[in-house]
Amino acid sequence: MSACLRCPSLAAAGVIAGVFLAGACFEGASAQPRINADDGPELRTLYANSQDVAEGKRIVESSCAGCHGANGVSESPGVPHLAGQRPAYLYLELKAYQAGVRGESAMNNVVRPLNDDALFKAAAYFASLDPPQTSAANSANATAPDPVQAGKTAAAGCVGCHGDGGISKTPGMPSLVGLDPKYLVAAMKAYKSGQRKNDMMKSMLASVTDASMNNIALYFGLQKPARAQTPAAGDKAAGETAAAACAGCHGSDGVSGNPATPSLAGQDASYIASALQGYKQGARSDETMKGLAASLDDSAVKNVAAFYAGQEPKQPNVRKPQTAEEWAERCDRCHGINGNSADPRLPALAAQRLDYLEKVLQAYRTGARKSPQMAAMSDVLTDQDITNIAAYYTRQKARGVVFVILQSKSGTK
Repeated sequence: MSACLRCPSLAAAGVIAGVFLAGACFEGASAQPRINADDGPELRTLYANSQDVAEGKRIVESSCAGCHGANGVSESPGVPHLAGQRPAYLYLELKAYQAGVRGESAMNNVVRPLNDDALFKAAAYFASLDPPQTSAANSANATAPDPVQAGKTAAAGCVGCHGDGGISKTPGMPSLVGLDPKYLVAAMKAYKSGQRKNDMMKSMLASVTDASMNNIALYFGLQKPARAQTPAAGDKAAGETAAAACAGCHGSDGVSGNPATPSLAGQDASYIASALQGYKQGARSDETMKGLAASLDDSAVKNVAAFYAGQEPKQPNVRKPQTAEEWAERCDRCHGINGNSADPRLPALAAQRLDYLEKVLQAYRTGARKSPQMAAMSDVLTDQDITNIAAYYTRQKARGVVFVILQSKSGTK
């Protein structure tokens, strides 16, 4: 740290006292860009003096405090804290709202009357404030359990019939392994609503929430697939011929390429036969399946079931969700360790409002807020990922830094 404080450019920089420590002197920030005085007009914010900050305070009190708080700590849902935020980032965001890049919102009307000098001073004032602290209210119930472990726990009541890991050992009971989670969730909801007729399943699922269904389906989707450990009466070779009409939806080897259509490879033969009989007799409602099943006699039903039971199941295309800490390793590359950005152009995330972080990540994912980098990062996020990431950064301690301006490329300061 001492080398930074002795930097000869510090006095010339006119750095806001107590704001940010940047460059190689910031622990773990070696990947952050160095800051040159001639890199952009937004870096003028790093030269703000006490008079600029005082004038910025007056601007903030008249234009910004109603939503963001006079001390930069927001009490308004969905409105971000600005205290201790990176100064060049604030200036660039204000300019974006003024230009309409962020779309139409209340912010546009606030910033349009302000000239560039006012934007610079408002940004400098907010950046000069002590950053917000984490609070129990802001992060309450923000820690989500591991969904795979939660799914395993919730699935404990399923293994008695469907077998450990979802591999059936009971004739007539379907294996749950090898099924796409989307299909399995849809099936559970159909049993719960009574669309699929099974009183025991309806009773067992009556108190299961949608979130728990998602976790159960994810757990089974990630298990190593294997064929059901049950007998399969019927002629497999004859079943392969009879199953030719099924390949278009269920795959030639019984592995479906459509999440809405179940894979049949390795499934319990008795269950497949029972399902086909259900479609024939109308106990299961699906016009396509009813027509196909109607053409099969009892012998053909057994043969088709035997064929699919003998096929090798495959794991569906489902990824194990990353933890918030694993996602944060990616986010920290730009936003700094634990969300404490060491680049004045990039926002700090530590101790930010939970609801605001969730809103912004959703906006980047949907394209409502534009950024090629953030779009690439957020495109693969699930709703639960977004909740977990936002909660992680909400819990982090916000830290103040001093930005040190390096000598410009031209040799002037």
